Amino acid sequence: MTGGLDQNRDWLRPLIATLLVQITSAFLARLVPTIAPVLQDQRGMSEALIGYLYGFSTLGSIAFLLAGGPMMRRYGPIRSLQIGLVASALGIVLIAFPSSAVLFIGMLLVGLGYGPSSPAGSEVLQRYAPPQHRSLIFSIKQAGVPIGGVLSGLILPALVIGFGWQSCLIFAALVVVVCIASVQPMRASIDAERDRTQHMALSAFLSWSNIMQPLRTVFALPQIAKIGMTGATLAISQGAWFAFLVTFLVAEVELSLPQAGLLFAIMQATGVPGRIVLGYIADRAGSGRMTLIIVGVASCLTSLTLAFMGPQTPFPLMALFFGIAGMTISSWNGVQLAEIARLSPRDSLQDITSGATVLIFIGYVVGPAGFALLNQLSGSFKPGLAAIALLALGGSLVLARSR
Repeated sequence: MTGGLDQNRDWLRPLIATLLVQITSAFLARLVPTIAPVLQDQRGMSEALIGYLYGFSTLGSIAFLLAGGPMMRRYGPIRSLQIGLVASALGIVLIAFPSSAVLFIGMLLVGLGYGPSSPAGSEVLQRYAPPQHRSLIFSIKQAGVPIGGVLSGLILPALVIGFGWQSCLIFAALVVVVCIASVQPMRASIDAERDRTQHMALSAFLSWSNIMQPLRTVFALPQIAKIGMTGATLAISQGAWFAFLVTFLVAEVELSLPQAGLLFAIMQATGVPGRIVLGYIADRAGSGRMTLIIVGVASCLTSLTLAFMGPQTPFPLMALFFGIAGMTISSWNGVQLAEIARLSPRDSLQDITSGATVLIFIGYVVGPAGFALLNQLSGSFKPGLAAIALLALGGSLVLARSR
């Protein structure tokens, strides 16, 4: 019994709560990229500015993961998730102001609001998830990321066409209100162990000791550090694929933009069941670490296969390939978080999850940037695909050599 809930019988409500927040957070994070074409037309914004805005959101998430520990300790995981949703909603509202500077502030808030989803969600699930189903439950929660992305792609364009882009802001605010109200009944029991003595002065957040605490805690534990670095190598591959897949298919495979977009959508869609399947496999095999090793090897092979894809490749075969890629490239997050939670001391879980997630976010930034640099230097996508394949394989080898 933890926090008033029986671990063996009552894990479903915490899972639903964290999944709902994860879906909502991902939906909010993808609002600006989804309606970007309309913002470009009506605001005269360049494609580069849209990219910078999305990057600023990522920096906001990293900033929270490094400095947000005092808030999670003081208010508990559920309240932290709720505060994050409010911050993201405020950031979305700022989009209505016709100022680039305000837009950057808004995207920073969106990123800050997304930050609590991994450490606070892991704190909740680690308390209540039965050990024999831990990877599956964590993976179901992480499936909320692509689900949120799919919902944004289905709902927001329809709102723009029917009611104008401002309607998206109103809809997002309503979604946040509903989500916060839905998880509120669980706040008292789950947040009962919060540290009411934790100071909330600005110095508590910005002190060098607090900022370095997540990464210092991760690298103090060698096994967790290896899993964190493996996650970073997989994130580099995932970030590069998501950023350049459509461009590669149009430029190298000579597909039309709608065809390339369809293949990208297939990969995104299979990422939802892919996460759940990998979580189930990890639990059945009794080893999240071994599952990550296999995923790293599969990610390597997937990237190498993509490098040899060309105009002669049949489209149905490509559709099947990208359906598989949804599992090998982007479905590992839940298993990794579950394995980190399994190995983490209870009182350090939030710091460790924050530090490991920072490594993943750095991978999401480094992957597209490094891939673009290799493409620019070589004039080909193949060196970049070979590089991310080797990194994914290297992460697997590091885990395979450890006990």
